[in-house]
Amino acid sequence: MSSASSVIIGGTIAIDHIKTTTSEAANLLGGSASYASIAASYYDAPVHAVGIIGKDFPQEHLDLLKARGISFEGIERSEGDSFSWSGEYHENMNDRTTRQVALNVLENWVVKIPASIADAPIAVLANMSPDNQIQMLDQLTSPAFVVADTMDLWISIANDRLHDVLKRIDLLVINESEAREFVETSNLIIAGKRLLEKGPRYVVIKLGEFGAMLFAADESPELSHENFFRCAAFPLGTVADPTGAGDSFLGALAGYLAASGRTEFSFTDIREAVVQGSVVASFTCEAFSTRRLQQVTRADIEQRLQFLKSITHWP
Repeated sequence: MSSASSVIIGGTIAIDHIKTTTSEAANLLGGSASYASIAASYYDAPVHAVGIIGKDFPQEHLDLLKARGISFEGIERSEGDSFSWSGEYHENMNDRTTRQVALNVLENWVVKIPASIADAPIAVLANMSPDNQIQMLDQLTSPAFVVADTMDLWISIANDRLHDVLKRIDLLVINESEAREFVETSNLIIAGKRLLEKGPRYVVIKLGEFGAMLFAADESPELSHENFFRCAAFPLGTVADPTGAGDSFLGALAGYLAASGRTEFSFTDIREAVVQGSVVASFTCEAFSTRRLQQVTRADIEQRLQFLKSITHWP
């Protein structure tokens, strides 16, 4: 069996403050790189996190990342205050209001990749500015497969730079509202095809509680089982906090691919990675921050995979 490839994950590492209609918590571990790194760590691939934290970053959060075997070599420490985000979820958990964003150490951050981890074959550009994503890409020595996420903010204020990123990646992960905004269509099938035209070989459009859609670059104008896949989400009766679910999806997808030890992937490989990401993301929604995600076992993941397969398959 092939040994696992290493994964390098760049993004934000944050302190979150979250409120829902039933509960509230402060000083939580947050950030795209945090969620993605923890999710990827369940696949026994070496995980290297890249980000920046301030002098106020809680030691307990660093201890958690260390306990998951995540490498700190790429995490820069600053004398400034850490990036923090405060948000409130409403009755419909799809509706969220951002109460406060303090960029702090992120404001002038320039990504620095240590030479010791720059040769990781699987790279994840988690949600951060396109400038930071390009800085990371420029320092990777031989990335074989690059996955990137983005958000509406960058589509609005850094569109040109985001297009530069898309020309250099293999797989784009984006949520449905952002996909519609980015390519100016309400039809997600058209959106997926238009996003492929911007550079990536694969595009995943996340649909939240309704799963995800995977598109592959293909000369055929028609959808087929070789260029399109629709994945259901794992059904949850209760959602405590959806923060970080998309980042967890991203990390699990990359971790699954890295675990194979390969650097070339077929559509079937990516399809299975999407299912893995969907299942792992479901755990994140069950508690504030990473509290549920950090307690997951491989057996838990496998059990949900089998259940999801059983309820979405027919003869």
